Amino acid sequence: MEFSLVAKDIQSKARAGVVQTAHGAIETPIFMPVGTAGTVKAVHQRELKEDIKAEIILGNTYHLYLRPGLNILEQAGGLHKFNGWDRPILTDSGGYQVFSLAGTRKIKEEGVKFKSHIDGSALDFTPENVMDTQRTIGADIIMAFDECTPYPCDYTYAKNSMERTHRWLQRCVDRFDSTEPKYGYDQTLFPIVQGSTYKDLRVQSAETIASFGREGNAIGGLSVGEPAEMMYEMTEIVCDILPADKPRYLMGVGTPANILENIALGVDMFDCVLPTRNARNGMLFTTQGIINIRNQKWSTDHSPIDAELGGYVSTFYSKAYLRHLVHSGEYLAGQIASVHNLTFYLWLVKQARQHIIDGTFRDWKDVMVKKLMTRL
Repeated sequence: MEFSLVAKDIQSKARAGVVQTAHGAIETPIFMPVGTAGTVKAVHQRELKEDIKAEIILGNTYHLYLRPGLNILEQAGGLHKFNGWDRPILTDSGGYQVFSLAGTRKIKEEGVKFKSHIDGSALDFTPENVMDTQRTIGADIIMAFDECTPYPCDYTYAKNSMERTHRWLQRCVDRFDSTEPKYGYDQTLFPIVQGSTYKDLRVQSAETIASFGREGNAIGGLSVGEPAEMMYEMTEIVCDILPADKPRYLMGVGTPANILENIALGVDMFDCVLPTRNARNGMLFTTQGIINIRNQKWSTDHSPIDAELGGYVSTFYSKAYLRHLVHSGEYLAGQIASVHNLTFYLWLVKQARQHIIDGTFRDWKDVMVKKLMTRL
């Protein structure tokens, strides 16, 4: 994997770049739709490519390990062949499930013991077998196994967790570097900065992660309930330490405003379930602001969902029709809203990239943040 910088913003720390992978180029800053179980919910691969214009999607190691399982994925030739997506894929290591499934897991130095959310069966995840699992899944970018700490989190727990994450990283690197990819193309390993919301821990973790010299780096443990300003403070501290010649990935972020503010701090890559999860609940992100399509006010609005955005679903279907589908419980509602929201998110980062290249990012960003978070 290679990363090259194309432009830097003069008035902020925003950058435009290109990540080259075995499955194609990714222009940064980029948003990555989340396809947890091998699918971005309610969205065809054709729509992802042609309408949404996604350049990379996510898969989740924990969920894919359980279903369909590694044997089926390996028979298919990896996740790309299994789901038909021929562009880059990134897989989360399962570290987020250490956080989200806190009630059914035990953390020890060796790794994490889970109970499957499907049938309650015992699962052991270690840094070594998580690397092996991600080799079998075949993602272009794979994540180190870490613990995503909750918020709030006391200092001692955050420190101990961070130090264990660093020890686990060494084991991930040793295993990854001693094994070969299974499907004839290169994979790359991103380590993850932790440290909760403690400045000294974030500095220590960022310095440790940078010292490994991997091809890209991630920032984890944010967007887990802390105030946005605290997220921005931690992100800026970390971005100032992580090497400028490597892509920086902020995991699990976020709202349109979060994305623009973090681009301004030097982040290159984002993922979040927000656009698809909120779509299924009737929340639309548009070029004019936020729409709750369930509201009565849209029942007689026969204008397109978002004429300015463009794209098939956003210009073909009306707000009134989409509201009707939502209230009727029709599956098509979730499909239309999901494609629309993801199209918007990819449009947003493309706009940001162009403004960085043009040297107008800061002023544009300040206007857009206010506009995009307005409830219509």
